Amino acid sequence: MPSTDRPNVLFIMSDEHGPMFSGTYGHPLVQTPNMARLAANGVTFNNAYCNSPLCMPSRMSFITGRYIHHVGTWDNATPLRSDAVTWAHLLRAAGYDVVLSGKQHFGGLDQLHGFRAQLARDLHAENRHGLFDWSNGTPPATRPWGGLEGAGPGTTAEIEVDDLAEEQALVYLRHPARKEQPWALNVSFIAPHFPLVVPQRFWDLYPLDAIDLPEIPSGHLENQHPVYKRMRSMFGCIDFPETLVRRGRAGYYGLITYLDEKIGRLLDALEETDQLNNTVVVYTSDHGEMNGEHGMWRKSNFYEASARIPLQIAWPGHLPAGRRIDEVVSLVDVTATLLDIAGAPQITPLDGDSLVPLMQGDAEDWKDEAFSEYLAHGVARPMAMLRRGRYKFNYSLGDPPELYDLQNDSNEFHNLAEDASHQAICEDLQARLLSHWNPVAIEGQVRQSQKERLLMEAATDGTWRKPVW
Repeated sequence: MPSTDRPNVLFIMSDEHGPMFSGTYGHPLVQTPNMARLAANGVTFNNAYCNSPLCMPSRMSFITGRYIHHVGTWDNATPLRSDAVTWAHLLRAAGYDVVLSGKQHFGGLDQLHGFRAQLARDLHAENRHGLFDWSNGTPPATRPWGGLEGAGPGTTAEIEVDDLAEEQALVYLRHPARKEQPWALNVSFIAPHFPLVVPQRFWDLYPLDAIDLPEIPSGHLENQHPVYKRMRSMFGCIDFPETLVRRGRAGYYGLITYLDEKIGRLLDALEETDQLNNTVVVYTSDHGEMNGEHGMWRKSNFYEASARIPLQIAWPGHLPAGRRIDEVVSLVDVTATLLDIAGAPQITPLDGDSLVPLMQGDAEDWKDEAFSEYLAHGVARPMAMLRRGRYKFNYSLGDPPELYDLQNDSNEFHNLAEDASHQAICEDLQARLLSHWNPVAIEGQVRQSQKERLLMEAATDGTWRKPVW
């Protein structure tokens, strides 16, 4: 079918980009002119969330449009089963050429899951990830997290892989065959995921004495919720010296601008090949990065810097330009949106809803909520989040709940769960969360999966989960 009949799809996914660390979302230092370009030409969502704040679970949820407790991809060492239907399968069934360039973190032997080809290389899929046993609890780290000591200018395997993913994506976009069939290209970068090392010219954009520091009020860490205290201890998040914090944040900011340049060159290629007006462009990330906020680094929790993600969608002539949307959405909604726009067959259940009516201003009854869950290392029992309207409710099995009013407490310093005036809201959100998420049953599934995988690891020396190249 000619590509003029249906739009192409350029889906750009980064790794570990918290939206608040970009000029487009209001940061005074971080330079993201190409995200600003997308914002001017499309729709930017102010309150988008991942469905699990960890690489593989988040990406497998997005690729299937299902929550992870529906597909069983609990952690970074639980691959998606090969018979799971993905949006790549569904778009190919609708007549699209569907290809991948870069990271999608398919951890098992199946490295395509419906994509016709991998144009570049998935470094994180090549890595073996540790298996964790919840019966061991959350033991403290034996040494501080080393991500800050290594921050600085230079290059890494991750930079080389991202450069290759961009290079191969540009070759694909410029090929004459793109005019013959509608296509969907998933370009996925590791940046700005640690290691916090970036080429010199990007490092030079962020002098250390100009770097902002995390806002951590006096007494906050001492009174932090127990799940985060345990996680900080297990991840080696000590009270790092200010010099290291500045270096870590400078490296992170440099990687974001490095990523932003790649977004710009992909957009330029669409313009050069006269494909921009017939292409839906999406930019998002699999989760955020704590970047020192709340005394934490990496992700794996439901603070805004970890669970909230950038989301921008542009489609000239079909979606409004320069629009900002405050309603709450999540990545499974993006999956439903891609299938809606492509006219793909709806033969499998989805946990999200198409964003097209919301973007076009025709969704007065939008659900205004997002669900996220975490079932991996750093915790030893299931935890989940429900963001609904202005409130965020966090549930950790065996721990007290959390409730934050993000309209009045955007930094999440004041837990309202025990506030008498908010009990009705807390109880309502907990009931809504538990109506479709059974933490006791899920805990049993996760623990059984861990036992089985640990046995297989011991019996086969891990050969059952090594990708074949």
